[in-house]
Amino acid sequence: MTREPSSAEDALRTSDFDYELPDELVPDRPRRGESRLMVLPARGEAPTRHLEFRQLPELLRGGDLLVFNDTRVLRARIVGRRLDVEGRTGGRVEALFVEPHDGRAGTWWAMLRPGKRQRPGQRLDFAGQIVTVVDRDGDLFQLRFEEEGTDVVGMLESHGELPLPPYLARRADLSDDTDYQTVWATEPGAVAAPTAGLHFDGAILEDLSQHGIETTTVTLHVGPGTFRPVQVDRVAGHRMDGERYEIGPEARLAIEATRARGGRVIAVGTTVVRTLEGAWRDGGLPVGPGRTELFIRPGHTFRVVDGLITNFHLPRSTLIMLVAALVGRRRILEAYDEAVRNRYRFYSYGDAMFIEPPATTDG
Repeated sequence: MTREPSSAEDALRTSDFDYELPDELVPDRPRRGESRLMVLPARGEAPTRHLEFRQLPELLRGGDLLVFNDTRVLRARIVGRRLDVEGRTGGRVEALFVEPHDGRAGTWWAMLRPGKRQRPGQRLDFAGQIVTVVDRDGDLFQLRFEEEGTDVVGMLESHGELPLPPYLARRADLSDDTDYQTVWATEPGAVAAPTAGLHFDGAILEDLSQHGIETTTVTLHVGPGTFRPVQVDRVAGHRMDGERYEIGPEARLAIEATRARGGRVIAVGTTVVRTLEGAWRDGGLPVGPGRTELFIRPGHTFRVVDGLITNFHLPRSTLIMLVAALVGRRRILEAYDEAVRNRYRFYSYGDAMFIEPPATTDG
């Protein structure tokens, strides 16, 4: 059901982004190449359309630009053991390695389970690599590897597993090694996939090229904060966790060239939206690494992104709030209700939505 909009963006409540979803519409396996596509015009009163995802190239124009996130999901979940003062192994501990601390390869932030017993000074053994708990910040623990020069990413790739979202209610298996990575995944560092990109395969990319659609990539390493529940009543009170991104010179040039020819910038996924909108400065898009804590919600003024390809997101999440910023809260909830009635598949391994921008941009 939909609700009347609040009087101002800052008055929006988390409950304003709720909707009902039957459990059977949340698949735990993908069907890449066979997904459905809801087309939702960003402006006007045009009705939604229901197509197949492979028809996407027909909806775009020569000179449009698709921007992908090329992050690669780490096998970031790994099981280890506590060590006592004499180095003997003890209880089981599971870690989700999130990111290096201040860019230092030998010190990482990780989520630990169980977390109550992990205090500064506690030593842990992960696949023969010893770490010491140095500090804690909320549910993140700072871990320092004792052996200098430890290849942490290599350790995770050899001994860890992909961290599937909890709503899939299963552990990752061999099929997820390919199913939960996009065809663009080249830069390791994420703990979750930019799932809008999972719909693309080689055939669709070739079709896009034949239609004169340009492509480029940016990097945003998806962290657990993207999916952290909004636990405050007022939306404006939520604070996003920071996520690392990088914009290369090729991406900036591609976006500038698209603008110059009157094309449209289409983000493939909410992570690309956060990267481009979070990086924007008055002079344009800076090249290089950065970190964004931008919380995009209704009232946001878009500077870079014209349209969006995305999945269907969790109720009350920052992701559905971001999508609502493009089309309006009421309209997105009506579209989600329509998706439920038409038996679309939701979340990471579900179907897709294309928020279609106007034929020409406002410049």
